[in-house]
Amino acid sequence: MAAPAAGSDALHALGVPQLVEGFRRRDFSPVEVAEAVLGHVELWERHLQALYLLQPERVMAQARESEARWLHGQPLGPLDGVPVTIKDNIATRGDPTPLGTAACELVPAAADAPPAARLREAGAVFLAKTTMPDYGMLSSGLSSFHALARNPWDLACTPGGSSAGAGAAAAAGYGPLHLGTDIGGSLRLPAGWCGIFTLKPSLGRIPIDPPYTGRAAGPMTRTVADAAWAMQVLSLPDARDSMSLPFQDIAWTDIERGPALLRGLRIGLLLDAGCGLPVDAEVREAVQAAARLFEQAGAHVEPMAPFLRPEMLDGMDHFWRMRSHMDLQALPRARRAAVLPYIRAWADSAAGMTGEAVFRAASRFHETRVATVAACAPYDLVLSPVSPGPAAPAEWASPTNDPMRPLEHIAFTVPFNMSEQPAASINCGYTAGGLPIGLQIAGRRFDDLGVLRISRAFELLRGPQRPWPSPPTPAAQTLD
Repeated sequence: MAAPAAGSDALHALGVPQLVEGFRRRDFSPVEVAEAVLGHVELWERHLQALYLLQPERVMAQARESEARWLHGQPLGPLDGVPVTIKDNIATRGDPTPLGTAACELVPAAADAPPAARLREAGAVFLAKTTMPDYGMLSSGLSSFHALARNPWDLACTPGGSSAGAGAAAAAGYGPLHLGTDIGGSLRLPAGWCGIFTLKPSLGRIPIDPPYTGRAAGPMTRTVADAAWAMQVLSLPDARDSMSLPFQDIAWTDIERGPALLRGLRIGLLLDAGCGLPVDAEVREAVQAAARLFEQAGAHVEPMAPFLRPEMLDGMDHFWRMRSHMDLQALPRARRAAVLPYIRAWADSAAGMTGEAVFRAASRFHETRVATVAACAPYDLVLSPVSPGPAAPAEWASPTNDPMRPLEHIAFTVPFNMSEQPAASINCGYTAGGLPIGLQIAGRRFDDLGVLRISRAFELLRGPQRPWPSPPTPAAQTLD
């Protein structure tokens, strides 16, 4: 395991509101913060492999521009000078977007994707892009293009995925804000396995390009407050997302309602997803302990019956296999051969599917949506594990490490992509070996602010957490 974290007053470890207040008061500058973050990254990065396109000179140039704006009292927005990372698959102007695979041609992006554009407009300092697996189709940091990403809580373990580098970077303290994406759990799984917070928002709350069913971008942070500050910027409108929600001027930072907010709420407790991997005993116990805290705060918690059936999860899996098979078949032979063998085996298993089989597989998305909405209707929110077990070995492509059983760990997360409901991951405990355990908090559709408020209430209820991991010491490195 990693050594205990350094003091939380270090500049690299400050949260967004603390940074912004420090800039305003001139206690420190964006340049000093950027230098501190870069120094901390240098200690960690060769162990974690979380970043892509880290260019310190570009980081410092942005920090100096932000410093000048603050000195003139003219910050661009609520994130001016705040270091951020952005997942590989979210385009940033002038940078290639490899999608985690060696099969992609490295062509500079012509424009920022919507979430990156909003961050740039708000004055955020782009630290780097973060690593991901091939095409975002794995819950790990295994990639044919990027180096293998690892979990800072235990370097032998995966950070999860597909927002792999973002999860590792947040837990390791590469600044306060990291932007990832999620179509079946790719924000929440790494958040759960890395002990951080994330919000997968309602579909369309954060405009994204390209948009498609279930896909959402979201902040990955150490605290709920940091995510709330990010939502002020990320939720601004962008016409490129044909599935985006009408813009609402939401008071995103109004999250301090306290545990009294939970009094009288009706909460469903889902401990059996209905399919997929069985829930590990330590995960079950941690989620049950979290539910008891909600009860002690005055909420009414009741067990939920499972609602996701194996044929639903299998159908979604098989549809995604066919989509990926078609994408890979469109590549020249040499580029197709560069894709991870696990991904190729998974995708090519769909080669013999009939039109009828593809149609039946596609119908499972809507079926999952209907079942999820119906199951959640009696409740104000639903609590569940994020994943059935803790982080798997770093070298594994998925918790089963079997391309014919690739999605058995997402049965708790994928339903809320299909139902378009906001769902957060927040740490609720640790295994005997010290690995974090994620609690999923799913709310009513469109009530993203409500999920943030409830997550903040739980953040207060759960009490102090273990120190964040810090870089391995030289002595520890000799034992590897």
